[in-house]
Amino acid sequence: MFELFQSENNQKFYFNLKAKNGQIIMSSQGYADKSGAKNGIDSCKKNSTDDSKFERKTAKNGKFHFNLKAGNGQIIGSSQMYASEAGMENGIESVKKNAGSAETKDLTE
Repeated sequence: MFELFQSENNQKFYFNLKAKNGQIIMSSQGYADKSGAKNGIDSCKKNSTDDSKFERKTAKNGKFHFNLKAGNGQIIGSSQMYASEAGMENGIESVKKNAGSAETKDLTE
């Protein structure tokens, strides 16, 4: 499920993609308005099945994470840190499997 929300301090809009167990798989950047965040969710759905849109990264501390990129190369969402490469790959597979059909819960209404 995608959760669309607005931060209290800087008034930007964000979304999280959550697994069925409630764990956050991926988080967005901040958007100036709600329509921008909704477009980001649509872009996630569109690009989530294309493995080439996932950028796999290793942090300086040795942990693994990924970014999902749009067709224009901009980062749509970023994952949490994973202790293992296998954990990161499982996260990517979860996005591929679930994002395209995920419902959006608008927490701003």
